[in-house]
Amino acid sequence: MSRKKLLSSVMLILTILLGTLALDNLIPLLSGVPMPTLPDLAQTCVTTFLALFIQVMPFLLFGSIVSGLIEVFITPDDLANVIPRASFPATLVGALLGLIFPVGACGVVPVVRRLYQKGLPVSTGITFLLSAGAINPVVIASTYVAFGLNTVFWARLGFSLLIAMSVGLVFSVQASLLHILRPEVLAPVMGGSQDPMPVAGAQVESFPDRLQRSLVYAANEFFDLGRYLVVGLLIASALQTLVPQQWLLEFGSRPAESVFALTSMTYVLSAGSSVDAFVALPYASTFTPGAIVAFLVLGPMASIKSTLMFLGVFRRRIVFYLFLLPLLATLAISLALNLRLGW
Repeated sequence: MSRKKLLSSVMLILTILLGTLALDNLIPLLSGVPMPTLPDLAQTCVTTFLALFIQVMPFLLFGSIVSGLIEVFITPDDLANVIPRASFPATLVGALLGLIFPVGACGVVPVVRRLYQKGLPVSTGITFLLSAGAINPVVIASTYVAFGLNTVFWARLGFSLLIAMSVGLVFSVQASLLHILRPEVLAPVMGGSQDPMPVAGAQVESFPDRLQRSLVYAANEFFDLGRYLVVGLLIASALQTLVPQQWLLEFGSRPAESVFALTSMTYVLSAGSSVDAFVALPYASTFTPGAIVAFLVLGPMASIKSTLMFLGVFRRRIVFYLFLLPLLATLAISLALNLRLGW
C-alpha cells in the first residue's frame, strides 16, 4: 500500500473514532434519550465489523482464487470463443455467469477485473458485476428458504436480472475499457504485465507450476482488493452502531418512506448476499413488500463495501454510475409496486 493510501486509511479511522466520541457526548444532549456509553458503542462496532468480515471474506477469497485460475488457465482466445460480441447476448451471458461462478457480490470484483484484462466485453462485465450477488445458487437457495416461492422470491430474481442487464446495456455504448477502468488495471490490456513470477524463454510450465502461479496471482488480488473491503466494512460497522434502527422502523408501513428507509439500510448494513434474505425476513411483517424487494435487490448491487471495492477497479465517475443507476431503478420499481400495484 502506498504512503498516500495508508495515510488516507489512517485519517478515515481517526475520523470514525473522533466522530464516535463526539456522538457519544452530543446525542444524549440533543435527543434526551439514554444512549449507550462509548465502551458499549466500541464493543458493538467491533462485533458488527467481525460479523460482516466473517460473512464476506470467504467470498472475496474464493473470487480471488477464481481470478488467479482465470489469469493462468484462460486465454483471450478462449474468452472470445465463448462470449458473444453482440450487446444483448453479451449482457445476457453476463447476467447468468453467477450460476457458473457463485462468487457473491464481493468475490465477483476480482473475477471481473481479471476477465476484463482477458478481453471481456464491457457490458458483460458490468452485468455480471451487478447480478452475481443475487443470481447464484447460494443466494437463490437462501432466498427460497427464507421466503419460499412467493412474490418476493420471484421479484428478487426478476428485477435483479432486469436492472443488471439494463445497466449493462447502458454501458455497452461505451466499448472502450480506457474510459471504464483505472490505469493500473489497464496495464495488462495495454501490453503491460502484472506477472509476479515471470517464466523465462518459451519453457512449457507443468500443471503444478501453473497452479502455483495462479495462487500467487490470487494472493496479490486478495490483498489488493481486501484493503478496500476492510475500509468499507469499518464505515458500515460505524454507521450501523451510531444510527438507531428504530428511526427506520417508524417508516415501515408507509408506501414511499418504507422503500427509502430499507434502501438506506441495505446500503449501510452491507450484509452478505448469502444471508441478506434472513436479515430482511424479520422486517417482512412491519415493512411494505416493495421495501423488502428493494432491500433484497439493491443490497448485492450497491453497498458501502462494494462501492469501496469498485474504486479499486473502476474510475470514480464509473463507480458513481454503478451506484446511481441501480439505486434509481430499484427505487422506481419498488415505489411502483407499493403505489400502483397496492401490495
